[in-house]
Amino acid sequence: METHDSAAVLILTGPSGAGKTTIARALISNSPHPAVLLHADQFWRFIEQGLMTPHLPEARAQNATVISAIAAAANAYASGGYFVVIDGVIGPWHLDPVRAAVTAPLHYLVLRPDIGETLIRATLRGNVGLTGDGLPASAIRHLHARFADLGPLETHIIDSTGSSASETLMAVRQRLAAGSALLTPMHKPS
Repeated sequence: METHDSAAVLILTGPSGAGKTTIARALISNSPHPAVLLHADQFWRFIEQGLMTPHLPEARAQNATVISAIAAAANAYASGGYFVVIDGVIGPWHLDPVRAAVTAPLHYLVLRPDIGETLIRATLRGNVGLTGDGLPASAIRHLHARFADLGPLETHIIDSTGSSASETLMAVRQRLAAGSALLTPMHKPS
């Protein structure tokens, strides 16, 4: 299927409590183009038997499978002309399979408030994890630390510390419009 000009994929990520879902919903609800919101957590919840908590080291193979499913779904929607926002904890350690699968323009933005604000936000929203249980503060700290130094992807950070949802949404829109969140694909579409 032909890719349309509005077709693109945005991975909106960051630690728990960063504001990803709020911003993703706002982007989709105000999109001038057909748009799809993929909540990454839902893809883990599709596992009916044998789900492992994603932040545990022994969940690596499970996580790789889920990330591949998310990338395939995002690419299918984008190939159909949709603007796709993936809302979830998708760190640089998960990007290679996504970059290999997605043939539409792929944008990557990390919302990263400071650790104090992240913990407060996660606590206020009930800190709900994939298994329905609250993520302990130690897991939130661990996720935040994984996003602390992104090396060459540091330019894809939006520091949302002290920012309102509307200010963060404006920053995301500006980055998308400027093209500064665009990732280079791993392969050329045929």
